Amino acid sequence: MRLGLALGYWGRGPSADHLPLALEAERLGYHSVWTAESWGSDAFTPLTWIAAQTTRIRLGTAVAQMAARSPTTTAMHALTLDHLSGGRMMLGLGLSGPQVVEGWYGRPFPKSPLTATREYVDVVRQVLRREGPVRLDGRFHSHPYRGADGTGLGKALRPITHPLRADLPVLLGAEGPKNIAQTTRIADGWLPLYWSPTRPQAYEAALAELGDARAGAGAAPFLVAPMAHVRVCDDVAEGLLPVKAMLGFYIGGMGHSARNFHADLMARMGYEEEARLIQELFLAGRRQEAVLAVPDAFADEISLVGPRERIAERLELWRKGPVTDLLALSPDPHSLRVLADLNS
Repeated sequence: MRLGLALGYWGRGPSADHLPLALEAERLGYHSVWTAESWGSDAFTPLTWIAAQTTRIRLGTAVAQMAARSPTTTAMHALTLDHLSGGRMMLGLGLSGPQVVEGWYGRPFPKSPLTATREYVDVVRQVLRREGPVRLDGRFHSHPYRGADGTGLGKALRPITHPLRADLPVLLGAEGPKNIAQTTRIADGWLPLYWSPTRPQAYEAALAELGDARAGAGAAPFLVAPMAHVRVCDDVAEGLLPVKAMLGFYIGGMGHSARNFHADLMARMGYEEEARLIQELFLAGRRQEAVLAVPDAFADEISLVGPRERIAERLELWRKGPVTDLLALSPDPHSLRVLADLNS
């Protein structure tokens, strides 16, 4: 199991510790570093900054939001950074939810998310392969554009720049069972939001096609790369507080009361009553109560928190499943060093 460093996105300003953490992760032999975006900082610019000051570590987006860019624009970002970094780019994509897509990006959330995702990935793949002009008569992505409000003058094009790699890895952040199942068919990897090594049944049905999807000689291994908060500390309850704060925000505030993919995922993982309570408290403005309502058990099973010996024991559970890359969310260089030592 390889290690990655997940930096997430900025808060109210640039994070001064991101570059030092990335440099330390590269020194420790981490395989990858990942940036994200929501409705503030973008994913590609900080990754380019890191790329310019590192030499070996792979560079991933976890995730770049599909609504933020047309698929050809995203492919341009990926092929450009892949060239500049010497072939280190890994493109992680996510659809996000209706609140962000419509509220921030000012675009309609697709009525068929699976189709929209499939078309998006198709266009990105066409750009990276550069076998011919990009063509797709899609429901959500049409190349050339053929809508009634167009001029009819659009011309199918292929990229001027020759991509460095046609097989640049494309991963998807998927939460729903159908979306995960499709991911195993159309992508090179999956970026789970919450992964519990003690609840394999939560993903078994969605991953059932994985063996068939990757069968055949020379097929690249399918990447399963979940994020996990990592913190070496003596007090487990205290160490879990940042995890609970994150969960309270995502489950309570990152979505509508009637449509919240994060809350639905927590419910499928066996915490339905708790997920709905967190939503109710957060949406009522009782945010601190929402955070405290996150069960320690749930926060703990999707994290690696506690003394070194405890993390070492729990790390073995992560190695036994299909996880290929553990992406550590940790602002603490000491914790990154301990994790690297335990995984060596």
